[in-house]
Amino acid sequence: DAGRFDRAPARTAVKVSAEITQPTKGTIVAVGDSLTAGLGVDENLAYPSLIEKRLAADGLFFKVVNAGISGETSSGTLSRINWVISSLKPDMVILVTGANDGLRGIDAKLLKQNLDQIITILKEKKIRVVLGGMKMLPNLGPDYVKEFERVYPEMADKHHIPLIPFFLKGVAGEKTLNQPDGIHPTAEGYTVIVDHIYPYILEAVLKLQS
Repeated sequence: DAGRFDRAPARTAVKVSAEITQPTKGTIVAVGDSLTAGLGVDENLAYPSLIEKRLAADGLFFKVVNAGISGETSSGTLSRINWVISSLKPDMVILVTGANDGLRGIDAKLLKQNLDQIITILKEKKIRVVLGGMKMLPNLGPDYVKEFERVYPEMADKHHIPLIPFFLKGVAGEKTLNQPDGIHPTAEGYTVIVDHIYPYILEAVLKLQS
């Protein structure tokens, strides 16, 4: 269908120019590990960039900064959160950390302690937080998995912040949506993630504006 291809560039050009000329209403920073950084895919195909585009399509022009560091644990996130605040000046943070804690079998009590401190620091600065929950591989043992997974809802409840129950819902364990390592999403995997998490982000952004 040649006509379809003829129409596409014009439509794209209009959309891009609209995004460029619109002043942004604030800054959202995505903080986390390789799942945020987009290890193995172009940065513009990782979830923070896709969220920025999705918000813009809804007329919400926010800058979404990718502050993901591959391999980072929750301790690493805690160690740099003040830098994130002072350097990037977020109005809102999407916090998705802890997967590497789980993969390394780090004590879930430390994950809980770190998340508690990170969220406390952000809230003290009046920064809105959306927390991305994680689930863990069953081969770490049922007791560890249970303790690890309940950290996220406990922290969301304690701090009265929105929780994405499982950030990788619909993608984890799906061979076609992950890279050969079976852990990191493909570009297609990220589109599935964004379809799932966008309603949580949108709700938080709308509250940010009100």
